Amino acid sequence: MARHIKTGDTVVIIAGRDKGRTGRVLRVLPKKDRVVVEGINRVLKHVRPSQRNPQGGRIQKDAPIHVSNVMPVDPGTGKGTRIKMEVRDGQKHRVAIESGTDLGRVGKR
Repeated sequence: MARHIKTGDTVVIIAGRDKGRTGRVLRVLPKKDRVVVEGINRVLKHVRPSQRNPQGGRIQKDAPIHVSNVMPVDPGTGKGTRIKMEVRDGQKHRVAIESGTDLGRVGKR
């Protein structure tokens, strides 16, 4: 099944404590139906001292959120939009519902 979210997309959060904020997708975890969005769902991770981090302490990192809680941003309007799949020139493309803007190919980059 084709995903409506890809790495590098700008998305708006539609549910949860970060609702209404936007960010760029850093990673997509398809087996878990989750995405990691830059600056969203920040959590504190406690790390013990090591050679890489001699001080130890708490570091902030972006935790994954469920893919159903994000919506791609339409570049034309700057708002969140739903996506439909269309075949154009023999290739599957993601198309914004409201404006009809092409959001890119599905599959290999």
